[in-house]
Amino acid sequence: MRPQLIRSCLGCFLGFVVLALTAGAPQALAIEAGTLSPSTANAMAQAVSPQAIAEYRRKLKEYQEARAAFDEEAGAYWSAISEKRRGRNAKRRERVQITLDDYVLAQPPVYDGPKRPVNPAPEEEEEKPRRPPKTIPLVTDFVHAAAEQFGFTPQRPATETEFKRAYARYARTAGLTPEQAVRVYSFETGGNGNHDMQSGYRGPGTRAISTAVGYNQLLTTNSVELLAEQGHEIVKALTERAASLSGPARQAMDRKLAVLKKMVAFTRTVPDDWSAHERLADTPQGWAVHAMVLDIDVGPMLQTHKLLTSVIFARAKGYNRPLTAAELEMMNLTGDGTGLDMVTMPQAMREQVPTSNFFQRSGYERNPVAIRNNTVAKLLAVTNERMDFNSNKPGAKELAGAF
Repeated sequence: MRPQLIRSCLGCFLGFVVLALTAGAPQALAIEAGTLSPSTANAMAQAVSPQAIAEYRRKLKEYQEARAAFDEEAGAYWSAISEKRRGRNAKRRERVQITLDDYVLAQPPVYDGPKRPVNPAPEEEEEKPRRPPKTIPLVTDFVHAAAEQFGFTPQRPATETEFKRAYARYARTAGLTPEQAVRVYSFETGGNGNHDMQSGYRGPGTRAISTAVGYNQLLTTNSVELLAEQGHEIVKALTERAASLSGPARQAMDRKLAVLKKMVAFTRTVPDDWSAHERLADTPQGWAVHAMVLDIDVGPMLQTHKLLTSVIFARAKGYNRPLTAAELEMMNLTGDGTGLDMVTMPQAMREQVPTSNFFQRSGYERNPVAIRNNTVAKLLAVTNERMDFNSNKPGAKELAGAF
């Protein structure tokens, strides 16, 4: 069951490098960065005048009061967002038409008060232990886990073109249009992604920012969930393909099928729930399942089903008009229920409804794309623009040719 929360950055991963060249405040910068030794910090603290400490405490109180007032206002806003969302869900269950009144039409409040002041006496504040950042596994880790947990190595394509052709064949047969597949690929990978492209990782010296891999950027949880929900279809398709093979090719496919069946059984050891699948995905067996996105036979099927489940969901809810690539991407990114909320909205409403209606507060505040493009119409427009631009890149053209 896919989550009803939007991913935090809509396929656009932004990095910010701040160069602090403030010649007039080296001590403050050093304190803020936490680079002073305890003895040095203590000596500096003793040299700070009582007036400086009093001024700091006055500014700190001013900041805390402003921040508390903002948090109260923001808390009320995001509570209203949640309440409206529950109301829309109830209306849909009763098949009652959704109107503008079912959305919060104001934009989220923005904090514009004073900044938190720098403490001139750092020993006054208790040091909070910093939790080390979680290590994100890489493609090599997924492959190693597959070998260790299931005795299996994914069959990689001889060339990227081979993978694209396999994806195009299965996607077209399953019911995706070339436009949907190519434009989503263009948006998710920047128009030049390979089947083993991992979000943020471009080789030594770079760092993955998620476990998302491939043409449609599947997370480990996506792979676990897709095998739990669609595994029987994938096993059936490969079983039919195996019947046409013989010799070593048939033996290799039979071994792959045996492993795939074990993986499907593993993914079904928990309820069909995103949180439960997420916990499974963060285990060595879950990493092993994710390695299947690299396999020339299984990978294209997983990539296809990631999008196809959204198409099927929309049809099941009575939305029979073909989804544009941008609309499909909204469902791909936000979860089917939330995405369909945007997709089924008339254009006049899209111009007025803020994107915040489809977020949790923490996700929205980390998402500069949704903040800048702060209505549904603007968000769909910028998605289309990025698809238009990236569809002209070599990788996207090659995928289009594979169809």
